[in-house]
Amino acid sequence: MTLKVVVVGAGVVGAACAFHAASAGMDVTVTDRGPVGAGTTSRGEGNVLLSDKEPGPELDLARLSRTLWDEAGRELGPDTLELEAKGGLVVASGPEGLTALQEFATRQEAAGVRAEQVDRVRDLEPHLAPDLPGGVHYPQDAQVQPVLAAAALLRAAVRRGARFHAGEVAGAVTGPDGHVTGVRTAAGDLLPADAVVNAAGTWGGEVGRRLGAPVEVLPRRGFVLVTEPLPPMVRHKVYSADYVANVASSDAGLETSCVVEGTRGGTILIGASRERVGFDTTMNTAVVTRLAAQACRLFPFLRGVHLMRAYRGFRPYCPDHLPVVGPDPRVPGVVHACGHEGAGIGLAPGTGALVTAHLLGRPWSGADPAAHTGLLPDRFLTAGGASQ
Repeated sequence: MTLKVVVVGAGVVGAACAFHAASAGMDVTVTDRGPVGAGTTSRGEGNVLLSDKEPGPELDLARLSRTLWDEAGRELGPDTLELEAKGGLVVASGPEGLTALQEFATRQEAAGVRAEQVDRVRDLEPHLAPDLPGGVHYPQDAQVQPVLAAAALLRAAVRRGARFHAGEVAGAVTGPDGHVTGVRTAAGDLLPADAVVNAAGTWGGEVGRRLGAPVEVLPRRGFVLVTEPLPPMVRHKVYSADYVANVASSDAGLETSCVVEGTRGGTILIGASRERVGFDTTMNTAVVTRLAAQACRLFPFLRGVHLMRAYRGFRPYCPDHLPVVGPDPRVPGVVHACGHEGAGIGLAPGTGALVTAHLLGRPWSGADPAAHTGLLPDRFLTAGGASQ
């Protein structure tokens, strides 16, 4: 019998889950209350990074995803995704920071990441500030255009028989044994399913609750600045070494670290900020000012460049800063694929592959199941089976 799967969420993670599940021959329906890629996916920079992840389950997922992004580019066309294998350059602002960065890179190399120490960072980025002591080049880092990538993956899933249903999930429908048999939307539509994938991004916690399997996924607000179009000035994704510490921090207050990269259209994207303010969408000019100042410190030429706009969105994070990927033991048939924080775009293909492996009940080719057990939702459950 063909497995019926409902994927909740049409962002890049949901689209990747639909793509891999449909490619495996499943009967897939994707449902979302909004357009494709309109949530967190539309508020990101398109990072496909290995450089910012400590060795462990998230880095393993990132390495798998990096391979799968290349495969998707070959199948769907790199221009369709705006996939650019531009590489990343992480720079230190002082000697102590450089030592810490080099030690971090050594640990990553031991885990299979290509990392090249650079003494003269201006050889790679001529417009950087002249007083930076060094950095590390990560040639595997890449970038996609997030909304285009989500749309392309979902179109490919549709070509394999998947469907899109516009609607907000209100709850799960279960059989006498407690196994999911479908979901019901707020409009009253019933979508039959043997399995339901929670790929609702920042709203993954709420969707999990409605499915009877709550997980602690919380919003973390972030801002991105966009400059006027320029000739090519920034060749890589360039960020300061403190970005890695900010990603891993659980501080509720505002944290900013400089991230600068060019786009195919000529604009330069500047980030990154993180703060826990719930779903507050208020524009904070102080954050914009701080990000702009940090970017100008890294690339002095930006002082004479106009900003076109600033946008903000929410990154879905879990308390341990790892995504939740895998079946929920409390409700048979519910599989989570959320909580990726700011890394969801980069981790989407690997997440889709692992979710499909769980649905099939067997390891996905090329993935080591033992390496991804740290992502399972079991880690949030108490002995009594309730979410912590």
